[in-house]
Amino acid sequence: MKKLLYICLLLSIPFYAQKESNSKKEKKKSALEKVNISGLKFRSIGPALTAGRIADIAVNSRNPKEYYVAVASGGVWKTTNAGNTYTPIFDGQSSFSIGCVTIDPSNEHTIWVGTGENNNQRSVAYGDGIYRSLDGGKTWKNMGLKESEHIGMIAVHPTNSSVIYAAAYGPLWKEGGERGLYKSINAGKNWELVLEVDEHTGVNEIHLDPRNADIMYATTHQRRRHVFTYVGGGPGSQIYKSTDGGENWKKLKRGLPSSIKGRIGMDISPAKPDILYALVEAEMDKQGLYKSTDRGESWKKVNRYVTSGNYYQEVFCDPLDENKVFFMDTWLHHTADGGKTVVKTGEKSKHVDNHCIWIDPSDTDHWVVGCDGGIYETWDHASNWHFKPNLPITQFYKVAVDNDYPFYNVYGGTQDNNSLGGPSRTINNHGIMNSDWYITNGGDGFESAIDPDNPNIVYAQSQYGWLVRYDRQSGERVGIKPMAHDSMLALRWNWDAPLLISPHNNKRLYFAANRLFRSENRGNEWTCISPDLSQQIDRNQLEVMGRIQSADAVMKNKSTTMYGNIVALDESPLQEDLLFVGTDDGLIHVSENAGGDWKMYDKFKNVPKDTYVNALVTSKHDVNVVYAVFNNHKNGDFKPYVLVSKDKGKSWKSISSNLPSRGTVYDIAEDHVDPNLLFVGTEFGVFFSYDGGEEWKQIKAGLPTIAVKDIEIQERENDLVLATFGRSFYILDDYSSLRNLSSNLASKATIFEMKKSLMYMDARPLGLRGKGSQGESHYTAKNPPLGAVITYFFNDTLKTSKDLRRKAEKKLIKKGEDVAYPTLNQLRAEDRQEKPYLIFTIYDNDGNEIRKMVEKPSLGVNRIVWDFRMTPQSNIKLKTSQPGRYGEANAGPLALPGTYYVSLHKVVDGLATLMVDKTPFECEWLEELSLPAESKEALLAFQQKVDRLRKATDAAGEVLSEDKKRLQFIEAAIKSYPALDIKLIEKVKQLDKMRDDISISMYGDPSLSRRDLEQNESIASKVGIVIWNMWRNRSEPTQTNNMLYDNASSEFEKVISQMTKLDAEIKGLEKYLEEKEVPFTPGRGLIMNWSKE
Repeated sequence: MKKLLYICLLLSIPFYAQKESNSKKEKKKSALEKVNISGLKFRSIGPALTAGRIADIAVNSRNPKEYYVAVASGGVWKTTNAGNTYTPIFDGQSSFSIGCVTIDPSNEHTIWVGTGENNNQRSVAYGDGIYRSLDGGKTWKNMGLKESEHIGMIAVHPTNSSVIYAAAYGPLWKEGGERGLYKSINAGKNWELVLEVDEHTGVNEIHLDPRNADIMYATTHQRRRHVFTYVGGGPGSQIYKSTDGGENWKKLKRGLPSSIKGRIGMDISPAKPDILYALVEAEMDKQGLYKSTDRGESWKKVNRYVTSGNYYQEVFCDPLDENKVFFMDTWLHHTADGGKTVVKTGEKSKHVDNHCIWIDPSDTDHWVVGCDGGIYETWDHASNWHFKPNLPITQFYKVAVDNDYPFYNVYGGTQDNNSLGGPSRTINNHGIMNSDWYITNGGDGFESAIDPDNPNIVYAQSQYGWLVRYDRQSGERVGIKPMAHDSMLALRWNWDAPLLISPHNNKRLYFAANRLFRSENRGNEWTCISPDLSQQIDRNQLEVMGRIQSADAVMKNKSTTMYGNIVALDESPLQEDLLFVGTDDGLIHVSENAGGDWKMYDKFKNVPKDTYVNALVTSKHDVNVVYAVFNNHKNGDFKPYVLVSKDKGKSWKSISSNLPSRGTVYDIAEDHVDPNLLFVGTEFGVFFSYDGGEEWKQIKAGLPTIAVKDIEIQERENDLVLATFGRSFYILDDYSSLRNLSSNLASKATIFEMKKSLMYMDARPLGLRGKGSQGESHYTAKNPPLGAVITYFFNDTLKTSKDLRRKAEKKLIKKGEDVAYPTLNQLRAEDRQEKPYLIFTIYDNDGNEIRKMVEKPSLGVNRIVWDFRMTPQSNIKLKTSQPGRYGEANAGPLALPGTYYVSLHKVVDGLATLMVDKTPFECEWLEELSLPAESKEALLAFQQKVDRLRKATDAAGEVLSEDKKRLQFIEAAIKSYPALDIKLIEKVKQLDKMRDDISISMYGDPSLSRRDLEQNESIASKVGIVIWNMWRNRSEPTQTNNMLYDNASSEFEKVISQMTKLDAEIKGLEKYLEEKEVPFTPGRGLIMNWSKE
């Protein structure tokens, strides 16, 4: 009976498996999911002026000029030349927040990365476990511990690469997750939890004794952060020791504080590993620097010095001196006497807030230090520092744009790197350089705002509402923070206070603490227009880690904004005085009379109670519509909460739709033309929707995996501008094609409407293109391409016969069926078939073709650029090459401003098919010239006749080269072939001299050139000089250029006559060879008088 039941079960498995398979059939992809939009590519504009927070550095001990940089919120970067250049090597992975990076001591190509920053500050981002690369960072694989969220440290066994220890710090915002010390004995394939404390405590550091890797020390840290508080300690914070490779652990107590401890940072002295140093946070004034001289068995407090476990607490021992230890702190500190005294190390002209250091064991005065300002290097023990100015890893909280012309500027506030402003693009060939940026205010920077009518008036702020009005013209700033008057209760300011210039009055400002303030005169005077709009919750009565915490708890409420603030703000551009306000404790308030009355809303379907209101954005199209973004990540909830109200906040509907369930949303923007086109910035990138939030799609091209904290639309340019938290600013230039994407998805091809293009010559202030001669460490961010950017959609199948055959065969092979071998004729046809391509044709306003561009077809949304140049009249070439360092690209004259058209053809097997007919677009000159040509038309006419002369002279040069070759072969034939009159050799020599004389007129006398003797300019030289003089400017042709053209033209007329005579003489000789039935020579064509014998 049992046997029968077993057989029945076996027989039933395929049926249920098939049923399961059918139930999991993939949902049919929507049109938006299927469309490729990679042609819309984000552009990084920097800056790298101030860099950003560095969490860790791993230096290759065998090759110290190679090292890896773990950016706290910007991925992993690698240098192979001591920081002359850095390359991001982690951009395509699922995490951008990095806690640590470790090189396998036995194999320099194996790199381990722990994701999730290993600090505990308010803006920390989370990760998804541990990654490994086996090829020096070229490729990566996630090795697990995905629920750890923060990895404090990774240690690899010094002689056994299969043994790995991972200090899993665990979630900061909630309990649980993967936390503790994990060990792998198979290079990360499996992990065993070998040290576990509790659901609130993780391991922040793991250290292996350099003499015996079975002896190790682990520091555990109990901590929790929420919107309203930080508690940095608890009973779980301890130091543990194992002497058997992590199998068993002992808590180290003797001499260490018995009171509640916080974060502990420690290190083993490489010079004398019996000595350990530990910085200990603790209650009851027990914090300080502790030292052990017996491998941790006993400890002694040697100094009261301690740093903040919220940001720092890292300890680094000198590799050669057991008494010298460095401490990461706001100001870098060290001891040189075993801890008796701790002194500031020295940070002249250097950013503060230090997190990691590498000390060169071959020269201990040489260090590389990572801090909140990036990477610094010293060779003289901190007497002088060298800043690495080429890491665009600034953490921007907010972004703002102005309306400056011709190019708008981008502003933003940063984590610990000031408020900055700089251009969205420049006229320079070099792009945007660090020198193009300027600091508008110090400190941590937050929301900026720029007067829409006067781009020289800029508002910037530092933490807790310290607002300034900055004069870009003079560089002066005045503080304008609203202050509580005598009868008003003290204000509570958020770390990042919301700021707004009214869309109805550019002199009117709104600025918020726990109350909303309004100014009618650019901040000179403020009026409070609201009561306290928060819930006024006493944060000290809220439970943290399961209980209400003591006032003496480690780091209680430190580095945390006071709770109960306004954090989101907007005014309807369609109805003056219609205000929306959001708070950090989950409330939305609405006033329709500039604060005279307020309506409060506190319940939002499927949004957890008291959730932080991250953004409020009013519609540009419908006065009743407002968007809200809620952010609950500081409760460990990473879901997206995006809502819309269509009745001024009375009711709300979720439009989170298919946004990733793991990825907090920070901001939303509505297109100023199409109310259904929305954008959101999230923890892991930016998404758009063309149907009002019913469906979202990520825009990935050009943008690394990174948090997008704020987004703005520059309406004049249709640009989407991003503030990323760790990769500076990004711009999606002219996204307007997305407005019409939905209506064109069914078409075979479309050219989208183009915005007006500015025509100008790129400047070269560094002398040459690109970085000039400044060296590779000179940072430049690319401008958009100079030209008319043509955005098009292509959805036609352009596959070759070979592609189609292989696709059909692949299906048959997958089914296990026979594949029909193609015939020889089919294979021959495949071999001869040219790959399909696209041709874009530019026409002037009269319908004349002035340029063609060939493009490889690619499905989806793509871009091609016309550089405003007409077709150059130089010789036709089969291949093009990039100009050398000192050369210029071969180009025709600059076209006139005006209306142009572009069409699109596809070419398959030589057959051209029109896909998109003439589509108009406008071009205009950027008229910022000191001496412009009086007549643009006359200038172009002159340049065109110069270019026609170039066409003729270039062709003549090719003919002269062919003539030389013809004469060489004729001479060889007369010398070698029987029955030819050898007296004709003299005639050949005469013709060769005639050709040489013509060549001298065309190109100059090589005999004089070889001997450095002066000579007059040749015809080609005169043409080239005119082109060099005029092709990169829009000024009037000089008299010299006119003279050069006239002289070259007159001389070339003579050359044409001489070349005609030369050609006739050569043809006479070639006719003689034909009559004598001489075998082929160049220029004579085929021998056609042959017949079968």
